[in-house]
Amino acid sequence: MPLTADELAAHVDSWAPTALVRKDDLSPGPAAAFAALLGRPEDGPAAGDPLPPLWHWLHFLEWVPQQDLGPDGHPLHGHFLPPIPDRRRMFAGGRYEVSRPLLTGVRTRRTSSLGTVSVKQGSAGPLLFTTVRYEYAQEGHVCAVEEQDIVYRSGSAPAVPTALTASEEPESKESWQLPLVPDPVSLFRFSALTANAHRIHYDAPYARETEGHAALVVHGPLLALLMLELARRNEPRTVRNFSFRLRSPVYTGEPLLAHGTPDGDRAALRVSTGRADRHSTGEVTFA
Repeated sequence: MPLTADELAAHVDSWAPTALVRKDDLSPGPAAAFAALLGRPEDGPAAGDPLPPLWHWLHFLEWVPQQDLGPDGHPLHGHFLPPIPDRRRMFAGGRYEVSRPLLTGVRTRRTSSLGTVSVKQGSAGPLLFTTVRYEYAQEGHVCAVEEQDIVYRSGSAPAVPTALTASEEPESKESWQLPLVPDPVSLFRFSALTANAHRIHYDAPYARETEGHAALVVHGPLLALLMLELARRNEPRTVRNFSFRLRSPVYTGEPLLAHGTPDGDRAALRVSTGRADRHSTGEVTFA
Protein backbone atom coordinates (compact mmCIF):
# COMPACT_ATOMS: atom_id res chain seq x y z
CA MET A 1 0.00 0.00 0.00
CA PRO A 2 1.40 3.47 -0.87
CA LEU A 3 2.61 5.59 2.03
CA THR A 4 0.66 8.57 3.29
CA ALA A 5 2.23 12.03 3.08
CA ASP A 6 3.14 11.93 6.79
CA GLU A 7 4.68 8.47 6.47
CA LEU A 8 6.66 9.55 3.41
CA ALA A 9 7.96 12.62 5.25
CA ALA A 10 8.94 10.49 8.26
CA HIS A 11 11.15 8.28 6.08
CA VAL A 12 13.31 11.25 5.06
CA ASP A 13 13.07 13.31 8.23
CA SER A 14 16.67 12.54 9.26
CA TRP A 15 18.01 11.90 5.75
CA ALA A 16 20.99 14.21 5.19
CA PRO A 17 23.54 12.80 2.73
CA THR A 18 26.89 14.57 2.73
CA ALA A 19 28.35 16.31 -0.31
CA LEU A 20 30.03 14.04 -2.84
CA VAL A 21 33.04 14.84 -5.06
CA ARG A 22 33.86 13.03 -8.31
CA LYS A 23 36.33 13.78 -11.10
CA ASP A 24 36.22 13.15 -14.83
CA ASP A 25 38.46 14.10 -17.75
CA LEU A 26 35.53 14.82 -20.13
CA SER A 27 37.23 12.79 -22.86
CA PRO A 28 35.98 13.47 -26.42
CA GLY A 29 34.71 9.91 -26.97
CA PRO A 30 31.21 10.18 -25.42
CA ALA A 31 30.55 13.53 -27.13
CA ALA A 32 31.58 12.03 -30.48
CA ALA A 33 29.20 9.12 -29.87
CA PHE A 34 26.31 11.45 -29.01
CA ALA A 35 26.99 13.63 -32.05
CA ALA A 36 26.77 10.45 -34.16
CA LEU A 37 23.49 9.55 -32.46
CA LEU A 38 22.14 12.95 -33.51
CA GLY A 39 23.23 12.22 -37.08
CA ARG A 40 25.93 14.92 -37.07
CA PRO A 41 29.25 13.21 -36.28
CA GLU A 42 31.12 16.30 -37.44
CA ASP A 43 29.74 18.16 -34.38
CA GLY A 44 31.73 16.13 -31.86
CA PRO A 45 34.10 18.49 -30.00
CA ALA A 46 37.84 17.79 -30.02
CA ALA A 47 40.00 17.95 -26.90
CA GLY A 48 40.21 21.57 -25.76
CA ASP A 49 36.95 22.59 -27.46
CA PRO A 50 33.93 23.77 -25.43
CA LEU A 51 31.62 20.94 -24.47
CA PRO A 52 28.03 21.78 -25.55
CA PRO A 53 25.72 22.63 -22.62
CA LEU A 54 24.56 19.60 -20.61
CA TRP A 55 26.68 17.19 -22.63
CA HIS A 56 28.49 16.57 -19.34
CA TRP A 57 25.54 14.20 -18.68
CA LEU A 58 27.59 11.75 -20.75
CA HIS A 59 30.29 11.83 -18.04
CA PHE A 60 30.59 11.17 -14.30
CA LEU A 61 28.72 7.91 -14.92
CA GLU A 62 28.32 5.19 -12.31
CA TRP A 63 27.95 1.63 -13.56
CA VAL A 64 26.16 -0.10 -10.69
CA PRO A 65 26.90 -3.83 -10.18
CA GLN A 66 24.15 -5.93 -11.75
CA GLN A 67 23.07 -7.38 -8.41
CA ASP A 68 22.47 -3.86 -7.07
CA LEU A 69 19.80 -2.99 -9.64
CA GLY A 70 16.10 -3.16 -8.80
CA PRO A 71 13.42 -4.88 -10.93
CA ASP A 72 12.86 -1.62 -12.84
CA GLY A 73 16.56 -1.33 -13.73
CA HIS A 74 17.23 1.58 -11.37
CA PRO A 75 19.87 1.23 -8.62
CA LEU A 76 18.58 -0.12 -5.33
CA HIS A 77 20.90 2.16 -3.38
CA GLY A 78 22.56 5.49 -4.07
CA HIS A 79 24.06 8.46 -2.25
CA PHE A 80 21.18 10.79 -3.15
CA LEU A 81 18.40 8.18 -3.43
CA PRO A 82 15.92 8.78 -0.59
CA PRO A 83 15.33 5.90 1.87
CA ILE A 84 11.69 5.20 0.97
CA PRO A 85 10.22 1.75 0.17
CA ASP A 86 9.17 0.71 -3.35
CA ARG A 87 10.79 3.84 -4.75
CA ARG A 88 9.77 5.11 -8.21
CA ARG A 89 11.85 7.92 -9.70
CA MET A 90 10.88 10.64 -12.20
CA PHE A 91 13.13 13.37 -13.61
CA ALA A 92 11.04 16.55 -13.47
CA GLY A 93 13.38 19.28 -14.74
CA GLY A 94 16.27 21.47 -13.79
CA ARG A 95 18.37 24.57 -14.23
CA TYR A 96 21.88 25.13 -15.61
CA GLU A 97 23.96 28.30 -15.22
CA VAL A 98 27.26 28.74 -17.08
CA SER A 99 29.98 31.24 -16.19
CA ARG A 100 32.49 29.70 -18.62
CA PRO A 101 31.98 26.69 -20.91
CA LEU A 102 33.39 23.37 -19.77
CA LEU A 103 36.28 22.29 -22.00
CA THR A 104 36.48 18.81 -23.48
CA GLY A 105 39.48 16.77 -22.34
CA VAL A 106 40.14 18.82 -19.19
CA ARG A 107 40.09 17.33 -15.69
CA THR A 108 36.79 18.37 -14.09
CA ARG A 109 35.70 18.28 -10.47
CA ARG A 110 32.00 17.81 -9.73
CA THR A 111 30.70 18.55 -6.24
CA SER A 112 27.19 17.20 -5.60
CA SER A 113 24.97 18.14 -2.66
CA LEU A 114 21.36 17.69 -1.63
CA GLY A 115 19.24 20.83 -1.82
CA THR A 116 15.57 21.07 -0.93
CA VAL A 117 13.40 18.10 0.09
CA SER A 118 9.62 18.37 0.38
CA VAL A 119 6.48 16.23 0.28
CA LYS A 120 3.52 17.33 -1.84
CA GLN A 121 0.18 15.76 -2.60
CA GLY A 122 -0.15 14.58 -6.20
CA SER A 123 -3.25 13.43 -8.07
CA ALA A 124 -2.31 9.78 -7.46
CA GLY A 125 -0.89 10.17 -3.96
CA PRO A 126 1.93 11.90 -2.07
CA LEU A 127 5.18 12.70 -3.87
CA LEU A 128 8.66 13.45 -2.58
CA PHE A 129 10.38 16.33 -4.38
CA THR A 130 14.16 16.61 -4.14
CA THR A 131 16.71 18.92 -5.70
CA VAL A 132 20.35 17.89 -6.16
CA ARG A 133 22.90 20.64 -6.82
CA TYR A 134 26.08 20.15 -8.86
CA GLU A 135 29.09 22.44 -9.19
CA TYR A 136 31.52 21.82 -12.06
CA ALA A 137 35.03 23.20 -11.74
CA GLN A 138 38.04 23.15 -14.09
CA GLU A 139 41.51 24.41 -13.23
CA GLY A 140 40.27 25.78 -9.90
CA HIS A 141 37.34 27.78 -11.33
CA VAL A 142 33.65 26.95 -10.96
CA CYS A 143 32.45 26.93 -14.56
CA ALA A 144 28.85 25.83 -14.20
CA VAL A 145 26.18 25.12 -11.59
CA GLU A 146 23.32 22.71 -12.19
CA GLU A 147 20.21 21.80 -10.22
CA GLN A 148 18.14 18.69 -10.99
CA ASP A 149 14.59 18.28 -9.70
CA ILE A 150 13.74 14.63 -9.03
CA VAL A 151 10.32 13.37 -7.94
CA TYR A 152 9.74 10.08 -6.13
CA ARG A 153 6.68 8.10 -5.21
CA SER A 154 6.49 5.14 -2.87
CA GLY A 155 4.68 2.17 -4.36
CA SER A 156 2.33 2.42 -7.31
CA ALA A 157 -1.20 1.66 -8.38
CA PRO A 158 -1.78 -1.21 -10.83
CA ALA A 159 -0.66 -0.13 -14.28
CA VAL A 160 -3.38 0.70 -16.79
CA PRO A 161 -1.72 0.71 -20.22
CA THR A 162 -2.16 3.90 -22.19
CA ALA A 163 -3.51 3.61 -25.71
CA LEU A 164 -1.34 5.44 -28.22
CA THR A 165 -3.23 6.42 -31.34
CA ALA A 166 -1.52 7.28 -34.60
CA SER A 167 0.16 10.64 -34.17
CA GLU A 168 0.53 13.13 -37.00
CA GLU A 169 3.64 15.24 -37.38
CA PRO A 170 3.35 18.37 -35.23
CA GLU A 171 3.28 21.70 -37.03
CA SER A 172 4.91 24.92 -35.91
CA LYS A 173 5.53 28.46 -37.12
CA GLU A 174 8.58 28.87 -34.88
CA SER A 175 11.83 29.88 -36.60
CA TRP A 176 13.88 27.14 -34.90
CA GLN A 177 12.73 23.58 -35.60
CA LEU A 178 14.27 20.14 -35.08
CA PRO A 179 12.07 17.15 -36.01
CA LEU A 180 12.79 13.61 -34.86
CA VAL A 181 11.05 10.23 -34.83
CA PRO A 182 12.64 8.36 -31.90
CA ASP A 183 12.96 4.61 -32.30
CA PRO A 184 14.11 1.77 -30.01
CA VAL A 185 17.64 1.86 -31.44
CA SER A 186 18.19 5.54 -30.64
CA LEU A 187 16.83 5.05 -27.12
CA PHE A 188 19.10 2.03 -26.63
CA ARG A 189 22.13 4.04 -27.72
CA PHE A 190 21.25 6.97 -25.43
CA SER A 191 20.69 4.59 -22.50
CA ALA A 192 24.17 3.16 -23.08
CA LEU A 193 25.74 6.63 -23.31
CA THR A 194 24.20 7.69 -19.97
CA ALA A 195 24.44 4.36 -18.08
CA ASN A 196 20.64 4.39 -17.73
CA ALA A 197 19.23 0.89 -17.20
CA HIS A 198 15.61 1.92 -16.56
CA ARG A 199 13.51 -0.66 -18.41
CA ILE A 200 10.90 1.81 -19.69
CA HIS A 201 13.46 2.86 -22.32
CA TYR A 202 14.19 -0.59 -23.82
CA ASP A 203 11.74 -3.22 -22.50
CA ALA A 204 8.40 -2.57 -24.22
CA PRO A 205 6.35 -5.27 -22.38
CA TYR A 206 7.62 -3.95 -19.03
CA ALA A 207 6.89 -0.33 -20.02
CA ARG A 208 3.31 -1.22 -20.99
CA GLU A 209 2.33 -3.90 -18.51
CA THR A 210 4.15 -2.79 -15.35
CA GLU A 211 4.37 1.00 -15.64
CA GLY A 212 1.34 1.66 -17.86
CA HIS A 213 3.04 3.40 -20.77
CA ALA A 214 1.86 3.17 -24.36
CA ALA A 215 5.31 2.27 -25.70
CA LEU A 216 8.99 2.79 -24.91
CA VAL A 217 9.51 6.15 -23.23
CA VAL A 218 11.89 8.75 -24.67
CA HIS A 219 14.40 9.82 -22.01
CA GLY A 220 13.62 13.14 -20.34
CA PRO A 221 17.28 14.22 -20.56
CA LEU A 222 17.22 13.54 -24.30
CA LEU A 223 14.24 15.90 -24.68
CA ALA A 224 16.16 18.58 -22.77
CA LEU A 225 19.22 18.09 -24.96
CA LEU A 226 17.09 18.32 -28.11
CA MET A 227 15.80 21.71 -26.96
CA LEU A 228 19.37 22.85 -26.43
CA GLU A 229 20.24 21.57 -29.91
CA LEU A 230 17.98 24.30 -31.28
CA ALA A 231 20.20 26.94 -29.71
CA ARG A 232 23.46 25.18 -30.58
CA ARG A 233 22.55 24.87 -34.26
CA ASN A 234 20.98 28.29 -34.73
CA GLU A 235 22.58 30.74 -32.30
CA PRO A 236 26.30 31.67 -32.25
CA ARG A 237 26.13 33.22 -28.78
CA THR A 238 27.11 31.17 -25.73
CA VAL A 239 24.37 29.75 -23.53
CA ARG A 240 24.40 31.44 -20.14
CA ASN A 241 21.33 29.88 -18.50
CA PHE A 242 18.95 27.06 -19.32
CA SER A 243 15.87 25.95 -17.36
CA PHE A 244 13.46 23.21 -18.33
CA ARG A 245 10.47 21.16 -17.21
CA LEU A 246 9.54 17.63 -18.27
CA ARG A 247 5.74 17.54 -18.29
CA SER A 248 4.52 14.37 -20.04
CA PRO A 249 6.12 11.38 -21.77
CA VAL A 250 6.95 11.06 -25.45
CA TYR A 251 6.94 7.57 -26.96
CA THR A 252 8.89 5.79 -29.66
CA GLY A 253 7.38 5.86 -33.10
CA GLU A 254 5.57 9.18 -32.76
CA PRO A 255 7.05 12.21 -34.54
CA LEU A 256 8.26 14.91 -32.18
CA LEU A 257 9.33 18.46 -32.84
CA ALA A 258 11.70 20.56 -30.75
CA HIS A 259 11.00 24.18 -31.64
CA GLY A 260 11.29 27.77 -30.45
CA THR A 261 11.91 31.37 -31.45
CA PRO A 262 14.65 33.71 -30.18
CA ASP A 263 13.61 36.98 -28.56
CA GLY A 264 16.58 39.25 -27.86
CA ASP A 265 18.95 37.50 -25.47
CA ARG A 266 16.61 34.59 -24.73
CA ALA A 267 14.42 31.98 -26.39
CA ALA A 268 11.42 29.95 -25.25
CA LEU A 269 11.66 26.30 -26.33
CA ARG A 270 9.41 23.25 -26.24
CA VAL A 271 8.96 19.70 -27.49
CA SER A 272 5.65 18.85 -29.14
CA THR A 273 3.94 15.86 -30.74
CA GLY A 274 0.61 15.50 -32.49
CA ARG A 275 -0.85 14.58 -29.08
CA ALA A 276 0.38 17.50 -27.02
CA ASP A 277 2.06 20.84 -27.58
CA ARG A 278 4.20 20.94 -24.43
CA HIS A 279 5.68 17.60 -23.45
CA SER A 280 8.69 19.58 -22.23
CA THR A 281 9.38 23.30 -22.06
CA GLY A 282 12.55 25.31 -21.61
CA GLU A 283 14.01 28.77 -21.65
CA VAL A 284 17.55 29.61 -22.66
CA THR A 285 19.43 32.88 -22.07
CA PHE A 286 22.50 33.86 -24.05
CA ALA A 287 25.64 35.67 -22.96
